[in-house]
Amino acid sequence: MKTSKFLASIAMAGLLTTGSLANTSDTKLINKASPKVQSLINKYNLNSVDFNYVKKVIGKGTRSSAKAILIDARPEAKYKKSTIPSSINIPDTKFDEYITLLKDIPKDKELIIYCGGYKCAKSPKVAGMLIKKGFTNVKVYPAGEPEWINKSYKEVSSVVLKSAYENNSALIVDARPYKKFLQETVPGAISIPDTKLDKYIGRFPINKDEKIIVFCGGYKCAKSHIVANKLISLDYKNVSVYSAGLPAWKKENLPTTAQSKKTEIKNEVKKKLFSNNGLKLGVDEGSVDGEWFKKLLLDKKVPEYVQIVDVTAADEFKLGHLNGAVNIEAANFKAGELLAKLPKNKTIVFNCTAGGRSIEAWAKLKDAKLDISEIFYFDANIDCKGNDCKIEVNEPLD
Repeated sequence: MKTSKFLASIAMAGLLTTGSLANTSDTKLINKASPKVQSLINKYNLNSVDFNYVKKVIGKGTRSSAKAILIDARPEAKYKKSTIPSSINIPDTKFDEYITLLKDIPKDKELIIYCGGYKCAKSPKVAGMLIKKGFTNVKVYPAGEPEWINKSYKEVSSVVLKSAYENNSALIVDARPYKKFLQETVPGAISIPDTKLDKYIGRFPINKDEKIIVFCGGYKCAKSHIVANKLISLDYKNVSVYSAGLPAWKKENLPTTAQSKKTEIKNEVKKKLFSNNGLKLGVDEGSVDGEWFKKLLLDKKVPEYVQIVDVTAADEFKLGHLNGAVNIEAANFKAGELLAKLPKNKTIVFNCTAGGRSIEAWAKLKDAKLDISEIFYFDANIDCKGNDCKIEVNEPLD
């Protein structure tokens, strides 16, 4: 998402007002953070907030109703896939580029930074950077996106809704008035206006695990959030809001029911299933097939041509890592330097603790136009004690 778009949406949403909710620091929550994260929280003297505090802060879920600005410090790819409603994206590795999103925001505006959970250091890093820029009301939500999506609905981008539309993989719900729905909507969507929610609630799936994506008229529209909150209260587990709504969908020239001629979806060239060396490729560009690779790891049958490169910090690596992995903290090196440090004549698979840093390492090489034909990333949540690792593969973006 481009900076200019975010600036416009923030300004329109009225986030330039000052003030914040009363501070509710939660020491028990802070104590769940990893030692590295905790040290950064201590270093910058950050207040930590919990789920209930964030839920109260975001109000109706729109950017205009939020009493604070939520900032997702993870990579853009992660942000597009799933974020907390009303959030903007300021990745720690691209701070100088994305900080312009806050150029018109008062320095005393409440900012709440989060990332990939208790072991993710990106949020306190960004919080520290913001403090150095002069912001005086900066907090962190250490439990972050993982806890949020376990307890509430998430916000997704156009790429997620497009995938659901093309693959018939979710129930798409238009929460606008029925006349608006008849005028133009996303193909395949059903109409359940927020004002008729009680009347039409029976139209939702019996299966509470069914994927549901709700949208309405854009970032200032609360209708989709009203429907999403109702579904969460009814114990639906996989609810998302496409907050950008139909305006953004149309702006991206994606298909609508109002088009006289259906947008042709070009047949993509069939993707390769394996790399030249035999690594099974994932759905997302640059990824290894997560479940396939996880099985190899658990069965201790990772091929000899594969070298796992753990891109986390040395202290994290020392506490635990995948069997056979070597440690290169990718964030410390420029693209050419990183490539030079990688083992030669091997298929490289980057990994970290939650997928974010491994994606960034791969993207750094790609953006520099270096040879990444046998360099990939493993998008998974990995929690290791020694070489004893719990692995949870993340869903692909596409």
